[in-house]
Amino acid sequence: MEKDLFTLINEQSSSFSKGHRLIAQFILSHYDKAAFMTAQKLGQTVGVSESTVVRFASVLGFEGYPELQRSLQELMRNKLTSVQRIEVSNGRLDGEDILQQVLSHDAEQIRLTLEETSKAAFTNAVNAIEHCDTIYILGARSAEPLAKFLNYYFTLIFPRVRQVRNTTTSELFEQLLHIGDKDVIIGISFPRYSRQTVQMLEFAKSRNAHVIAITDSQSSPLAAYADDLLIARSDMNSFADSLVAPMSLINALIAAASLSNSDAVRKSFEQLERIWDEYEVYNKNK
Repeated sequence: MEKDLFTLINEQSSSFSKGHRLIAQFILSHYDKAAFMTAQKLGQTVGVSESTVVRFASVLGFEGYPELQRSLQELMRNKLTSVQRIEVSNGRLDGEDILQQVLSHDAEQIRLTLEETSKAAFTNAVNAIEHCDTIYILGARSAEPLAKFLNYYFTLIFPRVRQVRNTTTSELFEQLLHIGDKDVIIGISFPRYSRQTVQMLEFAKSRNAHVIAITDSQSSPLAAYADDLLIARSDMNSFADSLVAPMSLINALIAAASLSNSDAVRKSFEQLERIWDEYEVYNKNK
């Protein structure tokens, strides 16, 4: 569906029934809460039946209420402030068994990522990484730990890996000064998307570098510049982003790269084990 939910509601509002108008008004005013309500809960909240909510979704052109709900979640996740995230998460987590709720939700995100990530795009990304000159890795804000993790392991596999450090925009461009058509850049960002990450991918694309985007959907601003789009589900359990599924996808990238370069990886770790032992990096078992 090309138009977002708010646009659809505004365009068709004049033809809504009384019940549909109540639903529309609630969604427009409280989209942060409506995004995580079941059809039954939304109906109870505005004073209409569950079937009226389902028909409302059909009137707007959705196949059902779950599709409308997904559209609303995609739209609103990049709009919420941190304060609004806290309010939404407080409404979603009932406090009775937060451990069960959060871990079950994260497991579901991994399952959906496996279903939605293109295996062809994943294979193409691994191939591009293996045959490039230099690998650039960029992740800002909450995605920075993912970039650091990927950089750490890729440095053990490949000779030329650079993590683009978060700093001023001008300094970011300086770090990408020599990027070209023999290089790969891996950009990682999730709602709320980093403007700097989008700008750097746009710049890398203009220099004919191979762009790999790890993000949450086809509608992500990173997708416009991606040669290979790797979709990983990211949702919020609280004000903090849930990055379990993106981390799992990155683990798969590392595993695929290490299998294709097993001899180099083995030699690297043989050297590292000698260094770690010599300088007592790790505690020794007694």
